[in-house]
Amino acid sequence: MIEELTHLPPNVVGFKASGEVKKEDYDKVIFPRIHDQMKHDKNLNYIFVVETPLKNFTGGAWIQDVWLGLKELLHWRKVAIVSDSEGVRNFTNTAGHFVPGEYKGFPIADLETAVEWVAN
Repeated sequence: MIEELTHLPPNVVGFKASGEVKKEDYDKVIFPRIHDQMKHDKNLNYIFVVETPLKNFTGGAWIQDVWLGLKELLHWRKVAIVSDSEGVRNFTNTAGHFVPGEYKGFPIADLETAVEWVAN
């Protein structure tokens, strides 16, 4: 499931994935919130906390995740992916060199640092 993170700076939108993540989580939680944020600011500062193994993302969730990235490709300003998986953090740091915006991976213990980074 995906939940919106609360208590973030107004220029940041964020979510936390836990348990099984489905297509509907993107449709009902992420996409509406991103759409709302884009009404106020065309530059997206985004934080995504992954507290579940990637195998818990359904095929539909992966498709929606890719669609989100492509749909807003030119609007990503800063993206922080927070996970205790070193592979996820390394992928984020590497893939960030190939797309617009700044991307950085953080361990879950550094969530507050990630929020500060993405907000500034």
